[in-house]
Amino acid sequence: MKPATVQTAVVVSLSLEELCRFCQADRNWVIELVEHGVLEPEGAAIQSWQFHSLSIARAKKARRLNRDLGINAAGVALVLDLLAEREEMLRRLAVLDDG
Repeated sequence: MKPATVQTAVVVSLSLEELCRFCQADRNWVIELVEHGVLEPEGAAIQSWQFHSLSIARAKKARRLNRDLGINAAGVALVLDLLAEREEMLRRLAVLDDG
């Protein structure tokens, strides 16, 4: 018997509508995240926006913060910035500890 193989698709980018479905969020909420600098799509017009891996991961985190904790888009932007700063500080501390 041949072993089963699992095929997974690697997502390179998502359109606005695809990102909304992926995050189970509405279009206006995602647009608000872009306005607050949480997400950085490629493309000049909303209809041509493409979100790549970093934005997709940030959108998923943003959606969890919004859904689970009730944080609005401005608050999500602040929380994600603080988390990024924390990670950077932890990386720097790790380098100092190793050195």
